[in-house]
Amino acid sequence: MAETVIVGAVRTAIGRSFKGALSDVPAEAFAVTVLPEVVRRAGLAPDAVDDVILAEAHYGGGDIARYAAAATDMTSAPGQSVNRHCAGSLTAIANGAAHIGVGMERVIVAGGVQALSTNPVSHWRIPGSGGQVQQGWLPPTHLETPDAPMLDMAVTVGWNTARLAGIERAEMDAWAARSHHRAVAAIDAGKFVDEIVPLRVERPDGTAFDFVVDEHPRRDTSVERLAQLPVLHPEIDGFSITAGNSSGINDAGAAVALAARDYAESAELDVLATVRAWAHVGVDPVETGMAAGTAIGKVLDRAGLAAADVALWEINEAFAAVPIAASRAHGLDEELVNFSGSGCSLGHPIAATGARMVTTLIYELRRRGGGIGVAAMCAGGGQGGALVIEV
Repeated sequence: MAETVIVGAVRTAIGRSFKGALSDVPAEAFAVTVLPEVVRRAGLAPDAVDDVILAEAHYGGGDIARYAAAATDMTSAPGQSVNRHCAGSLTAIANGAAHIGVGMERVIVAGGVQALSTNPVSHWRIPGSGGQVQQGWLPPTHLETPDAPMLDMAVTVGWNTARLAGIERAEMDAWAARSHHRAVAAIDAGKFVDEIVPLRVERPDGTAFDFVVDEHPRRDTSVERLAQLPVLHPEIDGFSITAGNSSGINDAGAAVALAARDYAESAELDVLATVRAWAHVGVDPVETGMAAGTAIGKVLDRAGLAAADVALWEINEAFAAVPIAASRAHGLDEELVNFSGSGCSLGHPIAATGARMVTTLIYELRRRGGGIGVAAMCAGGGQGGALVIEV
């Protein structure tokens, strides 16, 4: 296969859904912000892009990838929208690398966008109801069972993972507090400045501003404060999941520009990283939170690597229990996992998170002189995904 390299990587800052600075920003605004910027930074002409692949979740259909291409002078590039829930943009990157690897395309932009603040609310006609319509319907991710409710990820992912891996609340609260401390430290050190593209936001009064700083991390978070939060399901004996050791509800966009290495070299593009391997897995929905660790094992095997070969890890904190379980399963040094925060602190803009993780990995690995990076996450419905890059 042709080698696929990453020649550009950007993201927006991450907003706090419904009550943050981006509460009125639609998903397409993220798409038309990150798409032309990653192309510009890569040094590509718009007509050099062969395809655009963007992940979306809960957006109600359509093809936001094609929308963004046509709206940003990339009319010759078709668009493909994919949905693998949380792992959507990891899938978009993997799909792009596969197309390039088999020689069908030379340049693809891949990523994801999520605007939970402005998600449309779906309606459906309830079967057997005589035509009754229900508002607020979401298509099912899996066959629902009492221990894997479809709309309660605190149970399906957080609580089940904590139970299966034997993780106590104190461990999850400590992990979440450290996540916030690391995210705030990264912001204060300016680590995210190069990877963030300003998002222009118009206020209702007609004024506008550039959104450039992640707003979800909390400076006053501590283990003691997190320990005081009530659990989300006090009626469940021993339940240990709180809002504090869970990911945020967030809005953002992220994208990378992929190219065949020979094309990148002939066009004298700056190669940021090489895509080494990817993998996706399916597990019982009850074990959704364990799927990140399962995907890590699969992708390391495909890449011919051991965990000790990896310099840095991004394991999404859908709930703090997820990276704890994955780190235990593979004997990871927690100092190398989520080095600048993750879902508990930065937030989890569902379809954009995977590309955000890859972008952050690239910039941090370049600061540290290179190495192998792995991005991994669980995904709704009993899925997981992982991607290996090398800087």
